Amino acid sequence: MKLRIDKMLSNIGLGSRKEIKQDAKQGHIKINDIIEKDSSRIIDTDKDEIRYKGETVKYVKYIYLMMNKPKGVVSATEDNYDRTVIDLLKDEDKFYNPFPVGRLDKDTEGLLLLTNDGQLAHDLLSPKKHVDKTYYAEVEEEVTEEDVKAFAEGVLLTNENYKTLPAGLEIIESGYPSSCYVTIKEGKFHQVKRMFNAVNNEVIYLKRLSMGLIKLDEKLKLGEYRHLTEEELKLLIP
Repeated sequence: MKLRIDKMLSNIGLGSRKEIKQDAKQGHIKINDIIEKDSSRIIDTDKDEIRYKGETVKYVKYIYLMMNKPKGVVSATEDNYDRTVIDLLKDEDKFYNPFPVGRLDKDTEGLLLLTNDGQLAHDLLSPKKHVDKTYYAEVEEEVTEEDVKAFAEGVLLTNENYKTLPAGLEIIESGYPSSCYVTIKEGKFHQVKRMFNAVNNEVIYLKRLSMGLIKLDEKLKLGEYRHLTEEELKLLIP
């Protein structure tokens, strides 16, 4: 992409155009190892190497983040009452105006993707795409093989005349409570909880582990996040 150096640097949050113009005059900008004092210089972000105050900088159009969402935080860009996942981001990442890809309930933990790539978000959330989402769940009552069969056939959601798509239910430990893995291909409101309600059970803990081919980095503590790796981006954007 070709654009002015001051626009590029301001777009990635390194200062206002006025500040960058002053920095250029003071010799703080290098293009291909040559000091550039004209902040209006047109550069090619794909070919030129830009150094600002001694650091190499690259123009980024889209941002892709993986967060281990904690309980008590809502999956929204703003909220009048609760902290949002955006509040957990550093200023340099907030600058790109990312938004959560889909929602995790306020009391649900685990994998949440954030991006400013609208097309990608649409593809991941589109009902036509049937992107798998896997959760670890703990429920009050015993999970049975009958429940496994019911999930595999799709269940009628409570308070809604809608039968879910077939879902995977894998029992980890059966008892009171029980633990299991649940894999769904859609994202109805409170879907996992309502599916268990439909088989007379109650979710007491829920954590999303994966979305499509992207798995939660278990090294991330609750509330922490990181940028997706090149390998993960290839899985996300084939």
